[in-house]
Amino acid sequence: MKKVFVLLAITVTVSSNLFAQEIKAAVNKKFMQINTIESVVTGGLGRSKMIITNPDGSQKESDLENLFSMVGINFKNIKSNEEQVLKTLKTYTDEGWKIDQVTSFTLSPAEGGGVGIFMTRYLLSKPDQVH
Repeated sequence: MKKVFVLLAITVTVSSNLFAQEIKAAVNKKFMQINTIESVVTGGLGRSKMIITNPDGSQKESDLENLFSMVGINFKNIKSNEEQVLKTLKTYTDEGWKIDQVTSFTLSPAEGGGVGIFMTRYLLSKPDQVH
C-alpha cells in the first residue's frame, strides 16, 4: 500500500510539473512608427508634419496645419490635425496594426516659449505573416 501511495505521489508530482509552464510559440512582429511634429511658432511660420515609417524603412510624409496663425492659437487647425491623426491611426488599426506605445514630448529652445514643437510618436506592431 505504501508503494502504491509513493508511486501515485510521484506520478502526480511529475505530471503537474509537465503542465506547470506552457511553452508559447514565438510570435514574430513587424513594427512601424507614426510621428507627428506640430510647430509652435507664432505667426503661422512653422512647419508641421506627419511622418509614417513603414516596416521596410520607407517613409511617407504629409503636412499638418500649424498650431498658430497670425492672430494666435488656431483651434480650427488643431481640430484638423486631430482628425488627420485619428483617420490615419484608424486606417492602420483596421488593417490589424496595434498601438503598442505612444510617446509625446515638447521642445522649446527659446526662453519664453515663443517657438518649439510638440512631437508624438506612435509605435505600432502587427504579427508578421511568414509565408
